[in-house]
Amino acid sequence: MKIKDIMTRDIIYVDKDEDLKHVLDLMKKHNITKIPVVENKKLCGIVTDNIIAYKLGSIRKRGVSTSRLHASSVTEKEISAISPNADVKTILKTVGQPGPTMLPVVDNDKLVGVITKADLLPLVDSKKSLKSLMKTAVNSVSPDDRVVHARRIMIDEDVARLPVIDQGKLVGIISDFEIAYAFALLKRSFSLGHQKHQLDELLVKDVMKSPVIWTMPSTTAADAAKLMLKYNIGALPILKDNNLVGIVTRTDLLKTMS
Repeated sequence: MKIKDIMTRDIIYVDKDEDLKHVLDLMKKHNITKIPVVENKKLCGIVTDNIIAYKLGSIRKRGVSTSRLHASSVTEKEISAISPNADVKTILKTVGQPGPTMLPVVDNDKLVGVITKADLLPLVDSKKSLKSLMKTAVNSVSPDDRVVHARRIMIDEDVARLPVIDQGKLVGIISDFEIAYAFALLKRSFSLGHQKHQLDELLVKDVMKSPVIWTMPSTTAADAAKLMLKYNIGALPILKDNNLVGIVTRTDLLKTMS
């Protein structure tokens, strides 16, 4: 199977000079977390929710208005591209390795598509149960934790999202996108002198996504992939007797194919 058979052809992209608000609004509108960045109609990088959250949350950016930040300010420029005629197996080998999780598809120097883990999910047909695939050491936060605390855990543990637990129950999930969007909104809503305080006091319950799509340990990898595709989500918390016992990501499912 070739990349061109499964890649996303309807590409949403931004110019490097687009303001950050427009980038985030596009992400929210289309429920995506990564967007190719172009300069003079040529690919120059990718912007992700992870990079935006990092930039907006870093100390040196706290006093900078989002109106002064553009796509170029948050662009990952060290990226690889792939040919539409490449075999899908070539990218399955790199699943889970460090680096951008969106691959631009380029033909004769022209951006003709993108391929993400979501594009690969329909290929998952494993009958393995999630019990054998899920991560059981799951970091979590409470609704009353500060967002900067949640973000620090995500950076230190190299995870893109955290389940939110309240009195032993799963009540939400917080990811790079919710944090990036909340930081940007806060910066637009408060003067520079008040932004740091507001940023430090922002709580997980104010930005988390709820309710949460979850599943059980007995669910197969193939069925979990269908759930992720249906709801356009990147991970599934695993509950047993209403208790969080694990989490499985797109990467975990795709590794069943490699």
